[in-house]
Amino acid sequence: MKSQNYTTAFSVDKSPEEAFAAINNVRGWWSGEINGTTDKPGAEFTYRVADVHRSVQKITEFVPCKKIAWHVVDANLSFVKDKNEWKNTDIIFEISRKGDKTEVRFSHVGLVPDYECYKDCSNAWTMLVNGNLRKLIETGKDQPSPW
Repeated sequence: MKSQNYTTAFSVDKSPEEAFAAINNVRGWWSGEINGTTDKPGAEFTYRVADVHRSVQKITEFVPCKKIAWHVVDANLSFVKDKNEWKNTDIIFEISRKGDKTEVRFSHVGLVPDYECYKDCSNAWTMLVNGNLRKLIETGKDQPSPW
């Protein structure tokens, strides 16, 4: 059985510019404590949720209105045996125009079903990306943290 990276996508009635701006407003949709710059190529930021999750992302691709990629340079997930499951994975947002809508395709490359955190992490990504991020793009208003 081939391992599959976690991927999800959605479409909105907003421009690629609006989607790009919302994705880079990480504090507006990714719940938890965020320290550092989230909207400049080469920048690094730390994400933390209490004592459950801590990760450091470096922005490795930044193509306005088309693509953003973060490389996870460090991670600690307290709820799994291998605390570093996210380390050296890549979080990718691809933005494209599909007819009169904008599609946002999200992939966490390296987050695969073989990982112990896959179920919890993929559920969280689904809620954050298809829920919070989508609502932020649609409304322009920051989304409250669900935890």
